[in-house]
Amino acid sequence: MQTLSKLIQNNLKQYGMIIALLLIVLLFQILTAGILLKPLNITNLILQNSYILVLAIGMVLVIITGHIDLSVGSVAAFIGAISAILMVELNMHPFLSVVLCLLLGALIGAWQGFWVAYIKIPAFIVTLAGMLLFRGLTMIVLEGQSIAPFPTDFRQISAGFVPDFFGSGSIHIFSLVISVALSLIFVYKEVKDRKNQLKYHFNVLPKSLFIAKLVGVAVVMNGFTYILATYKGIPNILVILFVLIVGYSFMMKKMVVGRHIYAVGGNEKAAGLSGIKTKRVTFWVFVNMGILSALSGLIFAARLNAATPKAGNLFELDAIAAAFIGGASAYGGVGTVIGAIVGGLVMGVMNNGMSIIGLGVDWQQGIKGLVLLSAVAFDVFNKNKSSS
Repeated sequence: MQTLSKLIQNNLKQYGMIIALLLIVLLFQILTAGILLKPLNITNLILQNSYILVLAIGMVLVIITGHIDLSVGSVAAFIGAISAILMVELNMHPFLSVVLCLLLGALIGAWQGFWVAYIKIPAFIVTLAGMLLFRGLTMIVLEGQSIAPFPTDFRQISAGFVPDFFGSGSIHIFSLVISVALSLIFVYKEVKDRKNQLKYHFNVLPKSLFIAKLVGVAVVMNGFTYILATYKGIPNILVILFVLIVGYSFMMKKMVVGRHIYAVGGNEKAAGLSGIKTKRVTFWVFVNMGILSALSGLIFAARLNAATPKAGNLFELDAIAAAFIGGASAYGGVGTVIGAIVGGLVMGVMNNGMSIIGLGVDWQQGIKGLVLLSAVAFDVFNKNKSSS
């Protein structure tokens, strides 16, 4: 029990948000008379929040380093506009257009990262300027009008689904096969990690709770996939999100670069004295944010099937909220990719549920604001409590 209590205390905010997400889902499932968890609505929920979740992954890295990026929505809109010009007006191949847009996003991130990391201008000012600059450039490039439609191949990013190689019945069999395979991989990895932790006498969950955790995750994973399988299966965008989540989680937990990002956010001076090139770390975090902003813009444009001057409006606030609600600290040095995804899902489920029950936009914005304030207040409370 002492080990369990310590594990819960060390991961209180992350576990708390997962529990909160489950309770919010249950609440809106009841309030919407079962509409929330219908296959069509869950698919729409994934598609509607995919570009915010992509931004949240990049934003949590920026926040961990102790910075903020207010320009991501404008950058996403600008990249969407450039992609429309390349594909719609210049008839460039979608693959080449996507590559060029991602490179442009990296250049934008490098531009902002240079001012933040090497010139030492506060990120708030640099990215505020970027927000205004790229919003203006979006309007100039589009000349105040929308450009559409995009090629069919490009639209498959947001509108397509993984094909079923086992037939085309009412159940998408291939999605279930993927889910079972991933469940087995997850169980194998968790058992292996537990053995290694026991070998070096680390604190681990009691065996009964560990088994309950494995069963619970497997049930949720396969149950979720079954719901998707009864509609059209796994959306392509979910595959992209899965790759990003796994890749960035591995980087932050297992790779040196991830440790450096946490070290810079925790104490930049100490990190510099220990040999970490803090300026370079900050620079590349902003380059990464630029790439993910570009990817988010492409996903949004593909979903909308158009590039519009108003695209990306308030994306930055949703991404920042997702990172903080998911456990990132306002002081830097704390946060996880999974936490940011959970935070994004909390916001997404709330938006979707409140819309279904007919709650006005004014009430939605107010409730979201209170949720964000509560999450940050909880972080500050824990910080003050641990330092006292």
